[in-house]
Order: sequence, then C-alpha cells, then structure tokens
Amino acid sequence: MIRIAIPNKGRLYEPTISIFKDAGLPISGGAESRKLFAKTTDPDIHILFARAADIPEYVQDGAADVGITGIDLITERGAKVETLLDLKFGKASLVLAVPEDSDFQKAENLEGRKIATEFPEITHQYFKKLGVNVEVIKVSGACEMTPHVGIADAIVDISSSGTTLMINHLKPIDTVFSSTVYLIANKESLKTKDKILDIKTALESVLNAKQRRYLMMNVPESSLQAVKEVLPGMSGPTVMKVESSKLSGESILAVHAVVDADLIFTIVNKLKNVGARDVLVVPIERIMP
Repeated sequence: MIRIAIPNKGRLYEPTISIFKDAGLPISGGAESRKLFAKTTDPDIHILFARAADIPEYVQDGAADVGITGIDLITERGAKVETLLDLKFGKASLVLAVPEDSDFQKAENLEGRKIATEFPEITHQYFKKLGVNVEVIKVSGACEMTPHVGIADAIVDISSSGTTLMINHLKPIDTVFSSTVYLIANKESLKTKDKILDIKTALESVLNAKQRRYLMMNVPESSLQAVKEVLPGMSGPTVMKVESSKLSGESILAVHAVVDADLIFTIVNKLKNVGARDVLVVPIERIMP
C-alpha cells in the first residue's frame, strides 16, 4: 500500500484534490468529513490528510510514502525527502516587509534589528547570505501585527497577492523565497514501491495537458504546406485524407496537431489566413511523457 499525505485545508487543499481527480485518482470523501484517511480508485493508494507544514516530516519519517506540500515548508523543515515534481500551483512568495512609514528601504538597513517570522530557518539563511546580522523571532501566527506592537522591526511572511500586507500597512522590500507545491517521496519508499513513479507520471501528464491544446481542421491539399509551416506541433501534424470530400474540385485533408495553449490565438488566425477551415480547439486531459 502507498500512503499519500495531502493538505487537509487551506489554499492548497482544493487544487490538490482537483489534480488527483484529473490524473484518474479521484479521492473518495475528503478532509471536510473529518476523516484522517481516504481511499482512491486504486485499492493500493490511500490518502492521509495532514497539515501542510507537517507533511515534509511525515514523508521523511515514513508515516507517508508520498506527500504534496509547498517547497517553502520542505525547505524550512530541512526535510530529507526526494522532490519528484513541481506541480506548478500554490504559487506564493516569502517577502521581507516593513512598516509603510519606516525608513527601511532594503535588507541591509535592518542590521541589528528584529525580524518576526514563521520561517526562521529560511530567514536565517537569507540574512546570512547577505551578511546582515539580525535577531530572528519565531511566531506561530499573526506575523503582520508584530511590527505594530513593538515585537519586531520587520517580518518575513507568505504573500500571494500583497493584500494582507497592504491592509496591515506594511510594504515589501525584498523577496526572500519563491514557492510552489511539490510532489515529494520518502527515500526508502521510492526504492521499493514502483507505483510511486506511476503516481508521478499520472500527475505529470495532467500538467503537460494543461499547457497544450489539440487542434483539428480541414485543409485543401494545395494549402497543406503553408499550414505545416504555421503549426509548431509536438512532433509535426497528423494528416489524413477526408474521403469523398471536395471543395471547388480539390481534395480536402484533415490535419490534427497539439500546440501550446498560449499560442492558440495567434495560430488559429494564421491557419485561417493560409486556407484552414472548420478549425476545432479541444482541451486535452492528459499527455503521457
């Protein structure tokens, strides 16, 4: 059996549930049912719901074979785990922020000052690299209030939109660490449980698909070369003859290709200009690497 630890609440919970569903491993029930464990469609793969901050340690110690959590939490805990895959969601930054009315403009201005944070290890390493001596004060919540009550001169805290800082009259002066969510594995489990790599492949296929679209179109044979020059497909377009189909006496071909989602707007217009017709843009569920 493989046990996967995933966040039980917060901003990482729903995207994690969603990516497992898209990968063909929907989770039955959820953390909202107040259960610690849940099943997937694979009888050998079970889910453990846990605090995102605890997941690195669970995986390191073998309580879970696999985990999903932020790289900031993995780094802060110094967890000895294998990082398998950047899942590209949960983007956030650890920022160094100071009161709006302060004279601090950069990290070097904070020499000898107090810094409050829930991430003392990352904060220590950041200031050590800069050669700036500070006193790091670990707090477990409400970090943004510490400069206003005299506990600290600045904070290092997670910021995804900057709204919380602005509400609390704080301004960011540097980015300390950038984070996304990662798939991690226990080192020993990775050696003995082959299905862990199957889980990685399934999740990776969803990420690959989100970045691409499937194009289908009808193309007069005389326009095929021009269409090929427009299409930057993964390995070139697939071309098939459309049986018993004529347009002004000319044979029609069906052309299929996979292209980057970001290029769709430009490519579709170019395809129409060189003769493509009946262009369909279709989402892709999974692309196996």
